[in-house]
Amino acid sequence: MMKMRWWRADASEVMAVTAMGVWEAVLAGGGRRFIKRKDSDAGETGRALEELRSSLYNEMHSSESAKRQQMRFCGPSVSLTFNFAVAVGIIMANKMVMGSVGFKFPIALSLIHYAVAFVLMATLKTFSLLPVAPPSKSTPFSSIFALGAVMSLSTGLANLSLKHNSVGFYQMAKIAVTPTIVVAEFMLSQKKVSTQKAITLAVVSFGVAVATVTDLEFNFFGACVALAWIVPSAVNKIFWSSLQQSGNWTALALMWKTTPITIFFLLTLMPLLDPPGLLLFSWNFRNSCAIIISALFGFLLQWSGALALGSRPSSSCSPAT
Repeated sequence: MMKMRWWRADASEVMAVTAMGVWEAVLAGGGRRFIKRKDSDAGETGRALEELRSSLYNEMHSSESAKRQQMRFCGPSVSLTFNFAVAVGIIMANKMVMGSVGFKFPIALSLIHYAVAFVLMATLKTFSLLPVAPPSKSTPFSSIFALGAVMSLSTGLANLSLKHNSVGFYQMAKIAVTPTIVVAEFMLSQKKVSTQKAITLAVVSFGVAVATVTDLEFNFFGACVALAWIVPSAVNKIFWSSLQQSGNWTALALMWKTTPITIFFLLTLMPLLDPPGLLLFSWNFRNSCAIIISALFGFLLQWSGALALGSRPSSSCSPAT
């Protein structure tokens, strides 16, 4: 009996040793090559996933991709239509704020517009929804600074003109911005306007003039402000168009960079152009809501205007906007 048990134990050991030998033979041959191939396939899959992740990240976080997405979804027709609709809305909103609401501080109103715009863009940046700006080397800071300063003059004088003039005269002054842009671009860069474009702009300007000719009320100071506003407005549009088309800037990215500079210059203009009594204004719920609505229109106007200028030459923008 003891011998049979010993024989069974030896047989079990022999079978275990044999199985181990067979497994080592498999690993030494095709099995080891199979495992290596599986490891190689896993490595290639990991590299492919990493490349895909990197591609998606670059698509969402590069200025070139952001610019392509903007041009894809906001072409000339969409951006111009958007800008025209918002421009009509903000003229009515600002006239109401400075008229029936009684907010007689046009520079302060411009400052509130840009402050609200900055808060909205900061919120977008917090959630990584703000497009990435191009590298700082591609655009000198002096260009960003100049654009921010010109924007403060353009926006501030526009609201000051709207305060002292009727909507019709305000729009008539806007018509003069387009030929000023054409002359400035010709003098600075020898850029000429085609006959077809000139005819189109003339027809649009004539249409705006006819639509507003019955509402031409102004005074001497208001006329001077309107004339002073034409040049900064034209330069502002030229700068916006040039920087976006040559530097891969999106509208929101450029707004994010220039808005703090514009706010600084508006703060310096307030004591010079606004009457005293800002803190004595009745900041009740109704008046505050009207001003906030005007500020939201201001953000949309700046954004839509930048989209329009980024998709077309500055001289192609409608005089109505």
